[in-house]
Amino acid sequence: MISNKPKENQSGIRKVFSSLYMDNFVYGAILGLLAPVCSFIWYRVKMTGPLSLKETFQWLRLNPTELTALMTSTLLINVALFTIFINGRRDKTSIGIFLITVIYAATVMTLKFA
Repeated sequence: MISNKPKENQSGIRKVFSSLYMDNFVYGAILGLLAPVCSFIWYRVKMTGPLSLKETFQWLRLNPTELTALMTSTLLINVALFTIFINGRRDKTSIGIFLITVIYAATVMTLKFA
């Protein structure tokens, strides 16, 4: 049976998914910040086990090869996001992701060699 009622859920879903197609520098910067944080949380749970956050940072400082692995995985996520948005011709968003990635990489390299 065909209903003539307006489909309210579709407009809500479309609003959520339309945010994925935004071309905004701030949106790109937020994505660029959140992706490494999510990767770090996953890494912390999978690799270090039940260590506290402070103990995790101490463990990473004592094991610089693990810091390199963590840095690589988090930056690869940002590179993937950058590629998706640049291929979708959302240049402002991709610039935000790129800028945060460069800042993040410089910070991690400074911490590694300090």
